[in-house]
Amino acid sequence: MTSELLFTGPELCKFEAHEVVALLKAREISSSDLIDAALTRIAQTGPLINATPTLCEARARAVDLSSRDSTPAGWLAGLPITIKDLNAVADVRTTFGTKGLAGFIPQKSDPLVDQLEQRGAVILGKTNTPEFGAGGNTFNDVFGQTRNPWNTELNPGGSSGGAAASLAAGEIWLSHGSDHGGSLRTPAAYCGIVGLRPSPGIAGGPGQDAAFIIEGVQGPMARSVRDCALFLDAMSGFDPQIAISYPAPEIPYQEAVIRADGKLKIAFAPDLGGFGQVDPEMAQHLAAAMRQLEKNGARIEETCPDLTHLERSYHTLRGLMWATSAKRLPQEVQAHFKSTLAENTAFGQALTLEDIIDANLNRSILFNNMLSLFETFDVLACPTVGCMPHSASEEWVHHVGGVELTNYMDWLRFAFLATTTGLPAISVPVGRGPRGLPVGLQLIGKPRGEAALLAAARHVELTFGGPLGPIDPINPSWI
Repeated sequence: MTSELLFTGPELCKFEAHEVVALLKAREISSSDLIDAALTRIAQTGPLINATPTLCEARARAVDLSSRDSTPAGWLAGLPITIKDLNAVADVRTTFGTKGLAGFIPQKSDPLVDQLEQRGAVILGKTNTPEFGAGGNTFNDVFGQTRNPWNTELNPGGSSGGAAASLAAGEIWLSHGSDHGGSLRTPAAYCGIVGLRPSPGIAGGPGQDAAFIIEGVQGPMARSVRDCALFLDAMSGFDPQIAISYPAPEIPYQEAVIRADGKLKIAFAPDLGGFGQVDPEMAQHLAAAMRQLEKNGARIEETCPDLTHLERSYHTLRGLMWATSAKRLPQEVQAHFKSTLAENTAFGQALTLEDIIDANLNRSILFNNMLSLFETFDVLACPTVGCMPHSASEEWVHHVGGVELTNYMDWLRFAFLATTTGLPAISVPVGRGPRGLPVGLQLIGKPRGEAALLAAARHVELTFGGPLGPIDPINPSWI
């Protein structure tokens, strides 16, 4: 890319993050140029998708990049990014999507936010999330509903729905997400972008009060696999403030993507052995995707490990997290909880010691079953989610694959395996499916196998001509 080919204004938002970072390093553009471009784009699309409700322009423009880390791995060189509204950014309104904290302005940032800024990120705003990140649809009583830029009548997924929608619409180049029950993976699938749930401790950690809870993790979201790897490099590295922090790899994750060779052995579990429900149109598209990957050199076998007790184990661990999180949360904040969040907390508080023991024993069996699978295969492939996006007005999906669901997490079952076993997982687009909407394929990787997982995702991305976006909710020809 040369300066004479360079676009200005919101056209800059079409470029991939690694391309923009290269231009920043070459001093062909400035961080201020990118802030201008992003703000213009957010002004255009914000009224339609409501993805980035909180902006901090003055803070972004005041950043002094001269003192920032200039090491190659993870240096973002002044790239504007956004942070999910579950993580504190110093002096910026941080609501957690709940009315009880609608005016909260933290004095200190989350450690991962500090690290990203030290590595050259410029925080431009906060993305929308459901209340405390609970649910696969992004809405709350503070900022309202976020919408899918591919069709603004539809759900963008959640809980990192603001991040995914913002990326898909070209508002920003990289956006921070987090994931427990698919909170990062589902919106990536629904919005046609890439979302990586790393192993615990790779990208920041849980909150200070729950420092050893490993099921909820933070992770990178981007429009391409290479950009996702770039963002993970910026997030990685040991931090003594974080109890579960894990060191960065000696070779940057970006190098794994660049070197991806596509010699993949894929275990395909179209419904995780009957654990998850899948609509026929989703099943048909993913089956066709598998055939295309096979034509492109991948070895694919339909198989699935034994997942006995996965559902109960996942819900026990999730309940334990909610009970722990609520323990020190002021009652005036809990009073605003939506019904599903209040139910999650009550479930966790009612757990017995026997429940917790069983969950820990059974998750170990599930992990060992996955290890046995990885003796033969590089990744386990399955749906990211079993249905296409539903209406944004539908809080959660009640019917999938002809089955009536009774719990608001039931339609997100494909997310449970990676969370329970602590394995890395990624959602990567496999083209457009029914009604021209993007479809995401989930790949689950080996323990601490982020590099190989990203390389596998890059092969999938190339097979389907990705990346897809950005898409324009105003004018589809902008893509």
